[in-house]
Amino acid sequence: MKPRQKTEFGDFQTPDALAAQVVRIVHAMGVNPASIVEPTCGAGSFVEAAIKQFPLAEAVFALELNPRYFHEADRRIRALQVKAKLDLRRADFFKFDWPAALAGMPEPILVIGNPPWVTASELGAMQSENLPGKTNFQKRRGLDAVTGKSNFDIAEWMFIRLLESLKGRRATLAMLLKTAVARKVLFHAWKTDLSVANARILTIDAGKHFGVAADACLLVCDLRPGASVKDCTVFDLEHPGDVQRVITYHDGLLLADKSAFEQFRHLQQEPAKKPAYRWRSGIKHDCAPVMELHRVGQGLWNGLGEAVSIEPDFLYPMLKGSDLARDGLTPPSRFMIVTQQEPGQDTGQIARIAPQTWEYLSNHAGMLDARASSIYRKRPKFSVFGVGPYTFAPWKVAICAMYKRFSFKEVGSYEHKPIVLDDTCYHFPCQTQAEAELLGGILNHDVTREFFGAFVFWDAKRPITVDILARLDVTALAAELRVRDRLFSLRPDLADKATRARVVQTSLHF
Repeated sequence: MKPRQKTEFGDFQTPDALAAQVVRIVHAMGVNPASIVEPTCGAGSFVEAAIKQFPLAEAVFALELNPRYFHEADRRIRALQVKAKLDLRRADFFKFDWPAALAGMPEPILVIGNPPWVTASELGAMQSENLPGKTNFQKRRGLDAVTGKSNFDIAEWMFIRLLESLKGRRATLAMLLKTAVARKVLFHAWKTDLSVANARILTIDAGKHFGVAADACLLVCDLRPGASVKDCTVFDLEHPGDVQRVITYHDGLLLADKSAFEQFRHLQQEPAKKPAYRWRSGIKHDCAPVMELHRVGQGLWNGLGEAVSIEPDFLYPMLKGSDLARDGLTPPSRFMIVTQQEPGQDTGQIARIAPQTWEYLSNHAGMLDARASSIYRKRPKFSVFGVGPYTFAPWKVAICAMYKRFSFKEVGSYEHKPIVLDDTCYHFPCQTQAEAELLGGILNHDVTREFFGAFVFWDAKRPITVDILARLDVTALAAELRVRDRLFSLRPDLADKATRARVVQTSLHF
């Protein structure tokens, strides 16, 4: 298949050996289908393997759009001289009436395969027609629901379509997916109370089997009328007997590790309780070539290769997420132009306070005005986001959201100015070095890592989110680690808030 077609159809044909391994594992799970269904059968490796593993199946149904693959699958399957009723069709999954096709099949039904590994936005950019119609299957709200522009993986749409088409039936779905897609499918199924009786994820080596760098898995879901089990056990395909962890659904959230959550749930921030510390994002400007300057010798250069000479008033030392991710912090060599102290502040003052800075920004206004994000519309010229008093705190405890480990760093000031962070970072503002060091110490504790481990999926593009960080009650953690009194001595205002909260809680229970 040509490269564009390979992308358009998410075409990663399943090796015969992997297909055979998968059906053996599914059989070992107790699956003995009366009907075998392969909704995107490709060249037929899964259908062939399933027929050989389940020779007593009464019906075999396979669908494929690509004519070359369809004829290859047809040839392979018919050569097996199957006794079951065969129904092989060349048709489009997205236009096919799945509820009608599945309605007459004897139970239990096994739906098995390897749907396309491609997203709707990738296909849309190619102006591909290999797409489902615009439906709000993810139950999104607001603008995404109206425009139908929310991105999703084609395999996610397919799997959910099949789950919904099998409502009320006894069936098992076993499909190779990107691991993040498997989690989205489970979240949708559990959130909408589809009758999942048992779910398993078996991670696979996508590099070994498909030659791609992707986190992938086999997702197996058993459907039983009236069932509602919202746990998923995670194994490795090569060691299916060894449980790695259990993913679960709790209070509208998908949890990465049920055991860790149950052990450390007492450290969760209570929704009704105002947090002692609020996580803040770094500065968002979306124009690094202009807004970020590098020091070379005694001079400053921008990302366009231009020497820059501006006043220091709006210039701050900065660290990026990649700086925080290193084992040790080094003095900043980058500086950021921070045009505002708070969102929406008039930037016209820059012309009066720092005319060289205003001239520099004006000379690059074309790039700044062309920033794509809608957040800059109807805002003062040269606006940035993620700014407030917290941005200019003398100390911070910060973490990079993009890297696959918890490593919190204490960040101070440099050359008599607070260090600012880019928008790949989150941070707590601190008033003193002692406060930052105390918070950094407890946030890097093993207990904290295990707590966050209940929520983090490390294969996600941005594994650490502000929502996950905000789930930790820092004062509860300080109490757990027996340093709350020390924290309150450094921040008496927090002690006062805690006292007032206890008084209010006591009066409510009186």
